[in-house]
Amino acid sequence: MNSVTVIEQVISLFLIILVGVYASKREIITDKVNKALSEMLLRVTLPLLIVSSFNLNYSKEIADNILKCFLYSFIVFIITPILSYIFLLPVKSRRKNILQFANVFSNCGFMGFAVMNSIYGAEGVAYAAIFNMFFNVLVWTYGVALFSDRLSLKGIKKVLLNPCLIAVYIGISIMIFNIKLHPIITSSLKSVGSMTTPLSMIMIGVILSKADLKIIFKDWTIYYGSFIKLIIIPSFFYAAALLMKDSSNVMNTMIILQAMPAAATTSIFAESFDKEKEFSAGIVFLTTLLCTITFPLILKFVL
Repeated sequence: MNSVTVIEQVISLFLIILVGVYASKREIITDKVNKALSEMLLRVTLPLLIVSSFNLNYSKEIADNILKCFLYSFIVFIITPILSYIFLLPVKSRRKNILQFANVFSNCGFMGFAVMNSIYGAEGVAYAAIFNMFFNVLVWTYGVALFSDRLSLKGIKKVLLNPCLIAVYIGISIMIFNIKLHPIITSSLKSVGSMTTPLSMIMIGVILSKADLKIIFKDWTIYYGSFIKLIIIPSFFYAAALLMKDSSNVMNTMIILQAMPAAATTSIFAESFDKEKEFSAGIVFLTTLLCTITFPLILKFVL
């Protein structure tokens, strides 16, 4: 794997964020438009991206690894919240939940598929799709709870009927029953779903354009959170892989996906819940920027 490809992918996301900053400064995208974009992402483009991610051909050669990926993905999303919680104990500010969300949920969807396709091809995309299944289930339950501070029974029902989780249900059905979608439908899903990445990065740029970055980056917690996200968490799973003597593509996929910057969903949720929007955009911005340095280093050890 050429690390230059990975760096280019990250820099590309960073440049799209700058497009959002420009559009906001020029008042091309107003607060009202940005709010509408948020709804568009969460109710249309992201659900379609999720559905299309399950429309894959699984070869017999990776059948066993598919099952292994289900198990490993489940374990990762059990361990990561616990690991992040422990390392965030020194943080006492109200932004702790935002950092917890950013540490648990990486940019495994927006960046994940592109990067894994570059590393392992179709096999990597399959593993990323399974990982993203667990991501989407957890982000719409545990993730929502972090932003809303609590998740009532009524809230759980609402989450279970959320467009993105419904997309997961549909995607799982497509995978289990090996449903072959018509090429026209597949093409449409991919076309609309592919809008998710640029739109989400532009939204982050819009939020950042209104933020006082001097105030944000004076908060030591944003640097500490970035260190946990980009170094501590992937290093933990790399150490686990060494102890298990497991250098399989599945294990490497888990490490690589968790070494990615904070999910753009961090900022999108902040916008939707109107909670710490500037700080959330800041943590996504900083981890994406620092990822140009940390991610190639992680790859050198993993690959």
